[in-house]
Amino acid sequence: MGVLSQVVLFPLAPVRGVVWIAERVRDMAEEEMCHPSVLRARLAALNEALESGAIGPEEFDREEDRLLDLLERSGGRGGRARVRTP
Repeated sequence: MGVLSQVVLFPLAPVRGVVWIAERVRDMAEEEMCHPSVLRARLAALNEALESGAIGPEEFDREEDRLLDLLERSGGRGGRARVRTP
């Protein structure tokens, strides 16, 4: 980057810094939300919600598939075993 472009773009430095920080916060939040232990806890809570009648079977299946896909992608040995009990 040349000296002239640095001088011209200098007023944008705080904006670039804020964008960089926001991207790091987003990355950390995504990493935390996709951690295998968090996903397993969400699967357990989903199972409890189904058993208590708070959600229906269709919603359970849809959310379970989504969580299991995230678990597989996170390398959390998620497998495709069903959490729900009959």
